[in-house]
Amino acid sequence: MILEKLWSTVRAQLNKIANVFWEADPIAQMQYEHDVAVEQLKEGRQGLEMYRGLVERVKRQAAAGRAHVKKLEAETKAYLKAGERETAAKFALELQKAKQELGANEEQLQMHETAYENNLKKIKHASGQLAKVRDQIRKYDAELKMSAAEAEVAALVQSFDLNVTTDFGQLEQVIQGKIDHNRGRARVAADLSSEGLQEVEAEERMQEALAEDALSQFEVELGLRSPETSAIADTAKDLGPAVADESITEQN
Repeated sequence: MILEKLWSTVRAQLNKIANVFWEADPIAQMQYEHDVAVEQLKEGRQGLEMYRGLVERVKRQAAAGRAHVKKLEAETKAYLKAGERETAAKFALELQKAKQELGANEEQLQMHETAYENNLKKIKHASGQLAKVRDQIRKYDAELKMSAAEAEVAALVQSFDLNVTTDFGQLEQVIQGKIDHNRGRARVAADLSSEGLQEVEAEERMQEALAEDALSQFEVELGLRSPETSAIADTAKDLGPAVADESITEQN
C-alpha cells in the first residue's frame, strides 16, 4: 500500500514535469510527434517493400507453376495421341500435383496481394495525414507567433498611454516640471535684469555732462569760446531750455 502511494506520488510529479515541458513549446512538441510518426511511416514503408518482395516471389512461383502445368498438359496429350498411355498416366499424375501446387500458389498470391494493397492504402492514408499535420503545424506556428506579436503590440500601446499612472505619464510630468523650472529661471533672470537700470542711466548722463564740460573747457582754452559764453551755456544746460531762453532775453 505504501509503495503504491509512493509510486502514485512519483507518477503525479513526473506528469506535472511532463506537462510543464509539454506546454512550454507546443509547436516543438507537435513537430516532435510528427517526426516520430514520419520515422514510423518510414519503417512501415520498408516493411511494405520487404512484403512486396515476398509477393513478387509468390507471383513468380505462380507464373512458373502455370507454365509447368501447360507443359505437362501438352506432354500428356502428346503421349495419349502416340498411344503411350502408361507414360501419359505418369504425366497426368504429375500434372494433377502441379495443378494443386498452382492452386495453392494462386491462393497465397491473392492473399498476399490483398494484404499488400491494404497496407499500401494505410501507408498512403498515413502519408496524407502527415501532410495535413505539417500544414497544421505551420498554421499553428504562424497563428501562435501572430497572436504573441499582437499581445506585445497591445501591451506596448497600453504602455504608451500618457496617463499619470503609467511610466510614460510619470516621465512626461518630470519633463514638464523641468520645462516649467527652466522657464521660471528665465523669467526671474529677465525681471532681475531691470534692477539698477535707473542708476546706470543716471551715471551715463553724468558721464555725458562731464564730457561736455571737458569739451567746453577745451574750447575756451583754444579761444573758440569765451568763458562767459561757456558759463552761460553751462547755466542753460543746467536750467533747461526754457530757463536758458529767458536769461538770454533779459541780457539783451
